Amino acid sequence: NFGWLLRTMHANGASFFFICIYLHVGRGMYYGSYLFTPTWMIGVIILFLVMGTAFMGYVLPWGQMSFWGATVITNLLSAIPYLGIDLVQWVWGGFAVDNATLTRFFTFHFILPFIVLAMTMIHLLFLHQTGSNNPIGLNSNVDKIPFHPYFTYKDIVGFIVMFFFLIILVLINPYLLGDPDNFIPANPLVTPAHIQP
Repeated sequence: NFGWLLRTMHANGASFFFICIYLHVGRGMYYGSYLFTPTWMIGVIILFLVMGTAFMGYVLPWGQMSFWGATVITNLLSAIPYLGIDLVQWVWGGFAVDNATLTRFFTFHFILPFIVLAMTMIHLLFLHQTGSNNPIGLNSNVDKIPFHPYFTYKDIVGFIVMFFFLIILVLINPYLLGDPDNFIPANPLVTPAHIQP
């Protein structure tokens, strides 16, 4: 039923999405967009929300790397003084990473993209108020061109090119960006060899 196609497009699409995000952040740093503090800070919040969404999605296949990734990353919360242990147990929904954790992560993996979408709208609102930046950092209002059709066509072409490469990757080698250990069902008694301390 081509479920493998949908799943691998979703998983690899997340990697492609992060490529676009890192290019966007790099461009923002090069252009000095961090000087527009509200726009930049909303972007940083979006980055953390997207990273959280991707992490929770990575846990959902419930393979060895998913399970142990969830165990290691959620245990980082235990370093918070006084609240750490209780916070970890609250995130887990018990005393270890288990089915309750998986259910919570699935729920948040579904909900967080809507929050990311709302934050993106706020990001664009702030960007609309301050205006875009350029590499020289000077006001270039006299040289501005309309968003449509110039930038819409550029963005559509960029999307089509990225989608083309995503389709090529998914059809030729869909598991290239995945970890082979994630095909092994989660086992709390066996740690994958390459992540042992």
